[in-house]
Amino acid sequence: MQNEIEIGRNKRGRRTYGLDDVAVVPSRRTRDPEDVSTSWQVDAYHFDIPIFAAPMDSVMSPETAIQLGQFGGLGVLDLEGLWTRYENPTPLLEEIARLDPKDVHHRIREIYSEPIKPGLIRERITQLREAGVVAAGSLSPQRTQEHWKSVVDAGVDIFFIRGTTVSAEHVSGNREPLNLKRFIYELDVPVIVGGCATYTAALHLMRTGAAGVLVGFGGGASQTTWETLGISVPLASAVADVAAARRDYMDESGGRYVHVIADGGLGRSGDIVKAIACGADGLMVGAALARATEAPGGGFHWGSEAHHPTMPRGHRVEVGQVAPLEQILFGPGLSADGITNLVGALRHAMATTGYTDLKEFQRVEVVTTR
Repeated sequence: MQNEIEIGRNKRGRRTYGLDDVAVVPSRRTRDPEDVSTSWQVDAYHFDIPIFAAPMDSVMSPETAIQLGQFGGLGVLDLEGLWTRYENPTPLLEEIARLDPKDVHHRIREIYSEPIKPGLIRERITQLREAGVVAAGSLSPQRTQEHWKSVVDAGVDIFFIRGTTVSAEHVSGNREPLNLKRFIYELDVPVIVGGCATYTAALHLMRTGAAGVLVGFGGGASQTTWETLGISVPLASAVADVAAARRDYMDESGGRYVHVIADGGLGRSGDIVKAIACGADGLMVGAALARATEAPGGGFHWGSEAHHPTMPRGHRVEVGQVAPLEQILFGPGLSADGITNLVGALRHAMATTGYTDLKEFQRVEVVTTR
């Protein structure tokens, strides 16, 4: 059922739902939270928690990526960020946090105009590997052809191709576009691509051979894509649509499973719970982890959209420094606002509804609240 409504005589639109518009329904059975498993696996890599840290300079440094990996998650480095442009970007990160709001866009563009250095890409990925955690890095589709070899030669374990919107059929009259299907086929590492927000776009990305697709446009707290481009798809509906594409692609491919990873707008533990309930396997989290006292943003949060050279679609936003990363993930919670003990909240929600693992929890009943 499409649930279309008339916007005007010449336009109809489908009613969609964000995470704030849905809620999880308890079942007849409850369980002990200690009996619940939050683990999952991508290709050959096992994770104790379904949380990936978004590739944003305000969220992930090599040190915080290592720390998150030791906690059972995955820290994804932005390989177009300051850590691959400067040998020591810490003073610049501190400067961005101190900037007057009226100077942010101008100065942040200047800072990010420094060229990306392939040697630093290799150095950062090597640092992760030597620490014994899964090494993951992200490039935009525009930069992938230029830098992918440095990433793969450094020994990356999982490669992300992440943009505001990524399609399997990019058309350009100015340059040869990235052929995702050929590119993924020729690599020996799992590739996760996105964002996407519709059934059709996700199905096409799955057919490229991707190990996972990112659902959403990323940068939920700091992005202004809706205001600047008029583009937005509420995440609950987007995740559910892409989960349907995953199911149909499994039938089409003879059983190949592609992971669905919700990306953006997951600022509180309830958002994480509802994203998985709608069909997500994993979660790419930004602002929720930018609140950690170890996060490089120093209580501020921004994404790559904020320093786009011609069309900024994001802000530097103040999220505050709430607690150490371990407490944000595993508690104890500091208050009842859902910004600490993210994994504990997920475990309690699964136990309250009677489910013991993440795949089962995707079958939980949800209701709309509007």
